[in-house]
Amino acid sequence: MAKALITWGGWDGHEPDRVAALFAQMLQAEGMQVQVTDSLACFDEPAALAGLNLIVPVWTMSTIEKAQSENVAAAVAGGVGLAGCHGGMCDAFRNDVLWQFMTGAQWVAHPGNDGVRYGVRMTGNSPLTEGIADFEVVSEQYYLHVDPAVKVHAVCDFPVVPGPHSTNGPVAMPVGFTKMWGEGRVYYNALGHQANVIDHGPAREMLRRGFLWAARR
Repeated sequence: MAKALITWGGWDGHEPDRVAALFAQMLQAEGMQVQVTDSLACFDEPAALAGLNLIVPVWTMSTIEKAQSENVAAAVAGGVGLAGCHGGMCDAFRNDVLWQFMTGAQWVAHPGNDGVRYGVRMTGNSPLTEGIADFEVVSEQYYLHVDPAVKVHAVCDFPVVPGPHSTNGPVAMPVGFTKMWGEGRVYYNALGHQANVIDHGPAREMLRRGFLWAARR
């Protein structure tokens, strides 16, 4: 049976406990054995990490020990999948550049804050998005600094809310993307400010497929 580790914590505003529970339910429904913890101590044991199929971080604006970050990076490089969403993965540990390199992006802004209405548009031709129609969401719209190596599967358009970034003209910002880290698959989705954004519809389905892809299921 495939094994997944979900670890949650950090800023309470992102409802990490509720998001972690949602992800656990999602993966259990796919027949995976899921461990859920609210501690980063799970990253202290390289051998245990290497025995997983998938790691799902749900942390925002927190800190991680250098050895913990290195242990996760080594496990993923060895073939363990890594997948997550919103600030829980790509605004998890702002001071850890290895984490940012591995995950493929870092949050830098959300013009308009929460409650912005914007469209999510599928791009390319991939099983991760096949049959999923473009849709609108009312939530935070993430402006990311993104690794040019990622493969983008969905985008949103900036600017929607005016700001100093607007003078640069239209920008298609990745919402969902994949990349490789050694032998490991990495999936990220920028949606998920709170659990009610990703607990239904196309946003949920995108994440479900991304998790299974990262876990090679």
